[in-house]
Amino acid sequence: MTEHVWSYTSTAGHLSGADLTGYKVEATDGNIGKVDKHSDEAGDAYLVVDTGVWIFGKEVLLPASTVIRIDVDEQKVYVDGTKEQIKNAPEFHREKHLDDVGYRDEIGTYYSAGGFGGRII
Repeated sequence: MTEHVWSYTSTAGHLSGADLTGYKVEATDGNIGKVDKHSDEAGDAYLVVDTGVWIFGKEVLLPASTVIRIDVDEQKVYVDGTKEQIKNAPEFHREKHLDDVGYRDEIGTYYSAGGFGGRII
């Protein structure tokens, strides 16, 4: 089941209604870009990260469960994954977004058991 990937963990420090747009995003091994868009709807929370020139302008969608910590003072979001894992993630497609069930499942599967770091969420 992949539905839990779309929720923040209780330890992430997420504040409901907080605007994370523009926050820097840090993987376990360094900066990966900035938050371009986010949703904090219950059960449908995610970040869209613009990786800039790091991986040639690719945008990736990170489900809320990948967030391990939010530092409001530093305006940084820390995610549980390496640059390589994020680079290999399915690319964010604005035209599909989350309305496409197959796309949502593809994203959810990558970030659940056997995918992103092999973690079970």
